[in-house]
Parts: sequence; C-alpha cells; structure tokens
Amino acid sequence: MKVTGLLFLAGITLFSFSFTSCNSGAGGTPTFCDTTCSNDTIRFVGSHQSAPMVSISMKNCLPDTIQWNHAGMDTYTKTGFMYLLEQSVRINKNFISAKFKDNSYVWVLFNDCITGRGFQLKLPYDKTENFAIRSSGINSFDPKFSIAEQLIVNTDRGNIYVEDAYTGKKAMMTFGEKIPIDYDLIHDHLDSVHITYNRIWVRFKSKNKWVDKEKNIVLE
Repeated sequence: MKVTGLLFLAGITLFSFSFTSCNSGAGGTPTFCDTTCSNDTIRFVGSHQSAPMVSISMKNCLPDTIQWNHAGMDTYTKTGFMYLLEQSVRINKNFISAKFKDNSYVWVLFNDCITGRGFQLKLPYDKTENFAIRSSGINSFDPKFSIAEQLIVNTDRGNIYVEDAYTGKKAMMTFGEKIPIDYDLIHDHLDSVHITYNRIWVRFKSKNKWVDKEKNIVLE
C-alpha cells in the first residue's frame, strides 16, 4: 500500500485533532478521549431472543463492576472491573462497544481514555467456560487503526492477530522481528493499521525506520 505525502500528512492532522479534541486531562493535558466524570452505567443488549446483556457500573468516575447474563441464566455473572484487568482505566461510553455471538459470548472492546491503550474482553455466558482478557488490543476507536466491523485484532509485539468475533476464524501476520511496543504508547512503534477480511496492512517502526508490511489472508 503506497501512501502519498499529502494523504500521510492528512492522516497526521486527523490523528492530532482527534487527541486534542478530547483534551480533558488535568492542566489541559491531551487525552485519548473525554475524561469528564460520569457515574452512569454503560449497558449493551444483544439481538438474540434471550436478550443477552453486559453492563459496566461506575463509581467515583471509574468503572467499578462488570456483569453479564441473559434470560436463560439463573444469576448474573459479575466481577470487579479492576480485578478483571489488574489495572485502573478511565473509560468513555463513546469509546466502548460490544459484539454479541447470539447468547454464547460477548466481546467488549474499549480504549483507556488516558493512554489510548486498547482492551478486549471475551465474556462467555456459560459459566463453565473461561473468559479472555487482552490488554494489547488494536481497536478501531483509534483513528489510525482501520478495522473491519466483525474483526478483533491484537498484537504480541512480534505478530498481529485477527479473529472474526462471530465465527472464531483466525489469521495472522508476523512482523519478522520483535517490536519493543509499549502498549500505553503504541504509536511510538505502531503508526497505523488497516485490516479487512482478506488483507492486513501495517506501518511499524523497525530499527528506528518506519516500514510498511502487508499480507493477503484467509480467515480459517
């Protein structure tokens, strides 16, 4: 994928505007998204007839408890948000989404408003199944990450992984080296990402030089 100088500059301008437009940090420090205090519960409901849901309650401006269930369950599944992530985050209702697989499980995607770090939670409605937690998510809330609607994308610093949220089919691309990514400062080494159902394209820093890499993929 060849990017002209004009389009590249436009992308930088858009990215810069997106960060400064959400400037709500202490002393005017730019943040990824608006951190104005809200204690309103964030709630999503799926389209399955059993009405699967997931909700995040807030306390003192921070996410406090996450719970999920559907009409066929006897009780809610509930846990502390910080306990689940093992770290504190600030969230904004406009930078969080839920993808329901019928009443089997729900993917919850969000970015920390302070750092922009992407998180992804896979929460099963069957209590005998394990949930998944990813703190290296590449989410489309970031204006430099273009991700097709059904896809869940993350990285382990050496590879980029793609998964269909509804079928579980997967694909991946290797960077060919270990990238020293700090997930709280991800754009220091991962500039931009564009992923569709059949192609991965990434611009990343390799030995202090920005390089582009792409791969045609088949989810399977």
